[in-house]
Amino acid sequence: MKRPFPWNEEVEVSSESGESSSGSEMDISNGGNTKAAIDIAVSHIARDVLSEDLLIRRAAMYQDYMKQIPIPRYRGSIIPFTSWMGLGRSMKQLYGQPLHYLTNVLLKQWDQLRIDSEDEYKPIDDIIHPSKAEANIWLVEEVHRNTSSHLHIAKLWKEDPMHHAFVDSIFPKLEGLS
Repeated sequence: MKRPFPWNEEVEVSSESGESSSGSEMDISNGGNTKAAIDIAVSHIARDVLSEDLLIRRAAMYQDYMKQIPIPRYRGSIIPFTSWMGLGRSMKQLYGQPLHYLTNVLLKQWDQLRIDSEDEYKPIDDIIHPSKAEANIWLVEEVHRNTSSHLHIAKLWKEDPMHHAFVDSIFPKLEGLS
């Protein structure tokens, strides 16, 4: 079932009609219902704290999961690619592993750095040898998996409402876990 509007957007409710207000209605502007206004403000703060706490817990679970996935040891294939994100996508398919959120963001940034450069339309595998490029991504991936703070990830996720686009939905079978 689709919602008629997103839940996270504020909606103004107003009862503007041609009739005059009755004496039973309270006027917030003159302080008649300040407790209700405070309750609403507190509930917004509580909701924000709960959602931030939830985001931190999700980031901690994500980081713990990513630490458990071993970096592939045997990488003998040469993957042709034209962009960093394209190489990352091919690596995910070839090795059946996700790349860390931070690695995906970095690959996007590397692609954006090429805009308006003299080699913008030149395939990257003509500039950097594919083996070196892949090794570079795995090195960055190892750093992100093993050293990233879940609090930093949660902060980035909070700032980017589309963060889920950079969290891969590949779930390899983890060895040694039941």
